[in-house]
Amino acid sequence: MNAAFAHVLLCSTMLFRLAPLLCAFAACFVHLSCKGGDEVGKDNYRPSSVWIVEKDGKHLYLGGTIHLLRKKDHPLPTVFDRAYADSSKMVFELPPDSDGDPKAVQMMQKLGAYGPDDALAKHVSSSTMALLESWLKKHQQPVEVFSTMRPWMLALTIAATEYQQIGAEPGYGVDQHFEERAKRDGKVAEGLETVEFQLNIFAGLSAELQEELLLQTLSEAEAIGKDFEELLAAWRVGDADKLQQFLFRDADKYPDLMEAFLTRRNKAWVEPVMGHLKGEGTAFVLVGAGHLGGENGLIDLLIKEGCTVTQLQ
Repeated sequence: MNAAFAHVLLCSTMLFRLAPLLCAFAACFVHLSCKGGDEVGKDNYRPSSVWIVEKDGKHLYLGGTIHLLRKKDHPLPTVFDRAYADSSKMVFELPPDSDGDPKAVQMMQKLGAYGPDDALAKHVSSSTMALLESWLKKHQQPVEVFSTMRPWMLALTIAATEYQQIGAEPGYGVDQHFEERAKRDGKVAEGLETVEFQLNIFAGLSAELQEELLLQTLSEAEAIGKDFEELLAAWRVGDADKLQQFLFRDADKYPDLMEAFLTRRNKAWVEPVMGHLKGEGTAFVLVGAGHLGGENGLIDLLIKEGCTVTQLQ
């Protein structure tokens, strides 16, 4: 079993950027061991995960990110730094400092847990519960404390925990790295979505899709570390075709999930991204790498808007 589905989540939702909040949410039930210039040119003649988007004499930069990285994954490819240097404003999936908003934990508690007279076992199969119990035993956690969490919240918490086991944390992720730099440098920064919006994507999934999300996350948990290396290798050199193949090799099995996590959101981002392209200054738009490639990926959608999109080297 591969971990592609977990990596799709990693590259498509900034809620992994809020991994400390996921752990804070779980901590309401039990303690988890979680921690909380010049226009860009060629960079060693290697493709990258940064593109320049041009139309009518204006340009912006579009970067595909990994929301959680390890300390050893730094420094980032220098083309990211050069795009940053040529940009006057930063655009992320979520507004800066979203992980510091105490309302986010409250929102997770409200949307991610069942009521007092309800429980997970009433909503998922016995086989899914058995997989969950096995995972909890491995991590020395009693199943009772997770019994009121909804499947989608469990899936995110489990995946975040597995990534942290290999040292991948939001503090090292591309997004937070540039959030902190922009803050230090006094650059304007904003988000395309809100935490509430992203939480509602998951909360709005049907019971069947939520269980499928949990089941796949549990099934793929042990492979996350191995496949993470393959994902990073493709991302670092901007191998868009390999990234698409790696991330979406099982996409046809989950059309509704892919529509909710990727396609619908990509289409919603086109208008604000075009607004930044037409506006004052130069923007550097950073979104999960899973949003960029393929049909109805952000690059494809921007090309359909008449933009020229060029992968930087």
